[in-house]
Amino acid sequence: MLNGMIGVNKPQGFTSFDVIAKMRGILGIKRIGHSGTLDPMATGVLPVFVGNATKACDMVKGYKTYVAEFKFGKTTDTQDITGKVLTESDKTVTLKDLKEVIPEFTGKIMQLPPMYSAVQVNGKRLYDLARQGIEVERKPREIEIKNIELLQYDEKSRTGRMEIICGKGTYIRTIINDIGEKLGCGGVMTALERTADGGFFIADCHTLEQIQTAKDENCLEKLIIPIEYAFKSFNKIRLNEVQTRMYKNGVKLDLSRINNIKADITKYAVYGYDGNFIGTAVAEHENGILRVGKNLA
Repeated sequence: MLNGMIGVNKPQGFTSFDVIAKMRGILGIKRIGHSGTLDPMATGVLPVFVGNATKACDMVKGYKTYVAEFKFGKTTDTQDITGKVLTESDKTVTLKDLKEVIPEFTGKIMQLPPMYSAVQVNGKRLYDLARQGIEVERKPREIEIKNIELLQYDEKSRTGRMEIICGKGTYIRTIINDIGEKLGCGGVMTALERTADGGFFIADCHTLEQIQTAKDENCLEKLIIPIEYAFKSFNKIRLNEVQTRMYKNGVKLDLSRINNIKADITKYAVYGYDGNFIGTAVAEHENGILRVGKNLA
């Protein structure tokens, strides 16, 4: 049975769930998940987890990188070019104007989730309410924007491209909407590609067609990335045979009996006595124990 991860280059028009449904059909496996939802309009990196690796869907963290195209001079109900136009403006936006505003949207900032989003309010998805014409009060959430780089901007058409490196839960179209609001003219996202997510890069991802071809040619294993790849930044520890058995049974281990434990590090990638990756663990230095983080064996 296949176990591991596949980097999928999500096509435009597909929801993340559509990709999972398609992958189940291609692989003939029901146990498939993903990390990091992408809007249907977006393309790019979607890490897909297969088999036992699905246990780690919520553990792959890190910054995400996007390349977004935008246009100033209008706003829509979805904050992207596909939505219903709400306002239009012919106000000029110079390159200087834009460069002066961008730094205000970096660092840890508060962002109001858009109505067309998967955020839940009182148990209901905002996009379900939005489609019924219902707008509800939302609370701003803290997000982190590590960097925004303006890649291109044309003053005449008020269109451009920017690369945004951000943390989890960030809505790129909302950043563009808010920049447009700050400039006094409005703005919409016209295209979006995720180029990196949790150690996956667009160059390493495969289209659904390529994955289907690999299945047809019986070489799917070449596309599977071992689950341990997601934890390559963790310090590694190797257990002996007895400790391996205890770990797999959820037993806490004595830190003093484990090699390569460091006093200033709490998270570890755990390997069994046979050298195979079996999961993650957390060192509780104050208690002198190592407890199971996630058993992925």
